[in-house]
Parts: sequence; structure tokens; C-alpha cells
Amino acid sequence: MEPIIKVEGLNKEFKVLTHHEGIKGRIKDLFSREHTIKKVVKDISFDIAKGEIVGYLGPNGAGKSTTIKMMTGVLKPTSGSIRVSGLDPYANRVSTAQRIGVVFGQRSQLWWSLPVIESFKILKEIYRIPTDKYEHKMKFYDSVVNVSELYDKPVRQLSLGQRTLCDILAAFLHDPEVVFLDEPTIGLDVAMKHKIRNLIKLINKEFGTTVIITTHDMGDVDAICERIIIIDEGSCIYDDSIENLKKFFGNIRILKVRFSDDKEEMEADKEQLSSMLNEFRVFINDDFINIMVDEDICGVSSVLDRIRDYKNMKDIHIEEASTESIIKKIYDSHDK
Repeated sequence: MEPIIKVEGLNKEFKVLTHHEGIKGRIKDLFSREHTIKKVVKDISFDIAKGEIVGYLGPNGAGKSTTIKMMTGVLKPTSGSIRVSGLDPYANRVSTAQRIGVVFGQRSQLWWSLPVIESFKILKEIYRIPTDKYEHKMKFYDSVVNVSELYDKPVRQLSLGQRTLCDILAAFLHDPEVVFLDEPTIGLDVAMKHKIRNLIKLINKEFGTTVIITTHDMGDVDAICERIIIIDEGSCIYDDSIENLKKFFGNIRILKVRFSDDKEEMEADKEQLSSMLNEFRVFINDDFINIMVDEDICGVSSVLDRIRDYKNMKDIHIEEASTESIIKKIYDSHDK
């Protein structure tokens, strides 16, 4: 079966004007067109099948947003090719817009002064959604998240969580083949995050919509995504299922130790342990010094023996590695 999204050898470069220091440099900048080439996306290739939910992850500046903008037709690739539902998104922006849904950060596609239901009705006309399909979708929405209680509220009076929820519903309204969600739960409380994650999974199951999510919230990844693509410095460094990610790093344990409650002393202890255990990642989190132990290299018991030789511990815990800590390890490995 032909993939719903096909990306081959994708590259994106930007011209960045050169800036000179000092007053003379600023005057020179007024007349100079000197520039450097910044390569933001580097030879990325992947296929996404219909109905997949894929997390597209990476640190800030990795090239995530640039890739999404190319897949939605906002930016033109420097080289390589993209097909979304069989179309080149940039060359066929109008046709692509009818086949996709997009939620970008805090930019609402709802009409600020109108009641929520009026925004949905306008979108119905814009996308020429048949009345029976529109009514079926609205009934489904109401059964899942009880959105009818927000219908009469002007969008400007909605909380951030309510507005995000309605924006996501609007993105799926015209039954698009692919929906792109950029940080869908950023800034939301725990209850609203749970509601939105559940909504995305149910819509995907009910309508078979392909969903691409960019997020820094590993709760989104664990709750929603079946597969993740990780990029760093513009290049793809991982593309597989979360299940295989955890199997591959299955021998990682998080050893949490505490010697003192004093923050300065804790920082000094962390630096000392980083030097002693330089084969492992050491960081502070939740008032503990965390050591990411790869038992293929050295067992937790051996690490504990080395720590005891350094200093007496007040408290200790051993945990399974989270998705977030594993992904951080992948970043760290790629940077070396």
C-alpha cells in the first residue's frame, strides 16, 4: 500500500545575513549582502502509513518545525521530495489544505469574537462538508468530550485548555487524511492533557486519521504515539516504535541517590559523580542525583559500590528508565 506521507532525501537551507560587530560593522551591514548558508534539514527520508500516530521529536532547533512546514506546504524544500496524499504540498497548497488538518502552537483557527459553534459552522462551509457528515462528527465529538457545553461561548472567553480542545476538534472536522499537531498539550493542566490525548486516540481509531505530533512532553509520546522519529541537528537519528526503543535500551536503570539536602552540596556531588562515572549520564532531578546506568556496561550493584567509596548516602531508589530519559540518552550519544 502506498504510504500516506513519503519523504525522500529532504533538505532545507536558509540564507543567513552576516552581521558585523561594532558601529562600523552595523553601518557595513546596511550595504552588505554577505550571507552564510544554514542547513536546517539534512537528507531526511521516511514513510508514514495511513492511520499511524507518529511522534516527530527533537530538541529545540533540531529542524522539526521546518520539516512540518514543508509537509504542510508552507515552505518549499531546497532539495528532495515530499508527497502527502500523493501530492507535492508546496506545489498543490490548496488541494493539500483540503486534505490535512493543522494545529500550530497557540495560533487559533477559530473566530475570536464568535461563539464556538459558529466557528464550526463556518469551517463546515469553507470545507464544503456534507450536512450528514458534519452532524455525525459533531455528535461523535460531544459523546467523547461533551463539547456542546462550550458551543455558546465566544472563543475569547475560553480557557487555554478549552480553546486548544476546540482547535483540535476543528482540525479534524473536515475528515482530513492527515492531521499535524504541534505541541498540542503545552501549558495545559493534567486533566485537560488526559482529555486531549484520549480524544486524539479515539478519533484516530474511529476515522483512521493519520496523526503527526511534535512535542516535548513525553507524556504525549507514551500516551498517544505508536512510533517515533527523532531528529537532531537536522538529521534523523531514530525511526522505530516506542516498544523497540524500550527493548533496545531495556538494560537501562535510573539510580537515584541523595547525600544531602543542601543544593550547593548536591551540585558539587553531581560534578564529582560525573567525573567518577564518566561512562554514564549524571543529572539532578526531583531532589536526587540521577545516574543513568547501562547494565550492559556495568551493573547497578557495582555502581553502588563505587558510590559508597565516595560518600555515605542518605537515600536511594532504583527505577526503570522512562521514555524521556531514553530519548535524552539518544541525544547525548548523537552529540558525542
